[in-house]
Amino acid sequence: MRVLVTGHDGYVGSVLMGVLHGAGHAPVGVDSFYFERCGLGKSPQVRGPVGWKIDVRDLVPAALAGFDAVVHLAALSNDPLGNLNPRLTHAINQQASIRLASHTKSAGVSRFLFASSCSLYGSAGSQRMTEDAPLRPLTPYGTSKVVVENALTEMADDSFSPTFLRAPTAYGVSPKLRGDVVVNNLVGSALTRGEVRLLSDGRSWRAVLHVEDLCRAFLAVLEAPRHLVHAQAFNVAPKGENYQIRDVAEMVAEQVPGCRVTFAEGCGEPDLRSYRVDGAKLNSTLPSFTPRWTVPEGINQLYSTLSRADLTEEDFFGPRFIRLEHLRSLMATGHVDGELRWNGRSRVGSVSPVPNKAEWALASLPPM
Repeated sequence: MRVLVTGHDGYVGSVLMGVLHGAGHAPVGVDSFYFERCGLGKSPQVRGPVGWKIDVRDLVPAALAGFDAVVHLAALSNDPLGNLNPRLTHAINQQASIRLASHTKSAGVSRFLFASSCSLYGSAGSQRMTEDAPLRPLTPYGTSKVVVENALTEMADDSFSPTFLRAPTAYGVSPKLRGDVVVNNLVGSALTRGEVRLLSDGRSWRAVLHVEDLCRAFLAVLEAPRHLVHAQAFNVAPKGENYQIRDVAEMVAEQVPGCRVTFAEGCGEPDLRSYRVDGAKLNSTLPSFTPRWTVPEGINQLYSTLSRADLTEEDFFGPRFIRLEHLRSLMATGHVDGELRWNGRSRVGSVSPVPNKAEWALASLPPM
């Protein structure tokens, strides 16, 4: 298939491109490239162009023609980032997503995979959430996912088939690593601080999934017969991969020598975002999808990789790996404005013109 991937240079997208290539598909990426300098190398380098530098807000119907499917990842990608400016979360995560889906349908592209989130379950305690559970998002980010799912469901028909993959908290190594997701964060804390520092009481529940397994889930849905996944929501949550945060912290402490679990000063309050997720629907619908990673294996991968990177505490918890801090830095230095639009004078993240039809037809990316 010829697949358009939005947000292809992000934490998930930079892994997904390789997964799609490896399966024989031809992905083409579009991204704002906010995080192009956020690689894992000792001295971050700007990577060569991979796909098109286009803000998802600027995609037009003509740009979608000729694709077999769209995988829509692009978003302000977690709750703290969504709280940076709720109006921008509404514009990018919600309005732009619905507009993109409409353009996709108008262009005759029948398959649309939407990166939704388990955060739309909000505060559910220890009860296991199925796809039919009440949706009670607590943040602008979670709310945007609910609104988009509802809008795409209304758009679904014989010519347009959306599927919603409700992703849990991802973890693991990626070319564009994030330090603001819980397993990564705790391993980074253990390595750079000598302690696994919790910012809450650690009693909240999370479903977690390795980023590679999340990408394999997107691949499985993309390749699935249409009637099995049409206008369906799926929790991407392997059996047994729901944990309380404090239990993940203990697993990290067991694998990283010389560290212990601590609590940040003034914490002790529970994180209201707490949910356990039931992934049985995806497992029964697409039994060929089999996650390969467990949390202990992911912790070991992160520990090994980050140890070789020789990171300091300032490296790991600064703008390079914390998405909110990176965007604040881009705004403070004038690289992007208050609307998260690139400054035209900035060489960092300069946006290329929207490709014409001939350019889109020729666009294909080499394997990563």
